Amino acid sequence: MGLANWITIIRIFFIPVFMAVLLSGAENGKYFAAIVFGIAAATDGLDGYIARTRKEVTRFGKLIDPIADKLLISAALLTLVELDQISAWIAVIIIGREFAVSGLRILAAADQIVIAASKWGKAKTLIQIIAILCLLLEIPYAMVVMWLAVLVTIISGVDYFYHAQDLLKKID
Repeated sequence: MGLANWITIIRIFFIPVFMAVLLSGAENGKYFAAIVFGIAAATDGLDGYIARTRKEVTRFGKLIDPIADKLLISAALLTLVELDQISAWIAVIIIGREFAVSGLRILAAADQIVIAASKWGKAKTLIQIIAILCLLLEIPYAMVVMWLAVLVTIISGVDYFYHAQDLLKKID
């Protein structure tokens, strides 16, 4: 297994550490959690870059990388709901979009079609990470950034389904 895949696995192991630190109630726990989350989020770009430049793109990496991303964002959102920093509906919209687009990708894969990440999908991930970090760091107007993340998440989901109309027409 190459370096890129190990970095992805490390990102997954950061998730319970992030949650434990955030939920610990420790003084400055949010700030330490933000550091852990930020490092974990940064590994997403790093593992992809390493895989491409070292020609280590693998089927395992293609599978586990998006799962790791979804786990990280979902864990952060659910923890923020637990801490009463965001409403559950925000988490449901964001996580629901992830399930819907993942389902669409599975459907496409059954027809040997790969649905690559779109510009909207990449923007969605970036704004979600920024919104979560803003909340953790208690930056003023962090909820405005989170609402923007919800809006971009919805737009991204609609965009994926809009561009998959031909595939969806084939469904029995």
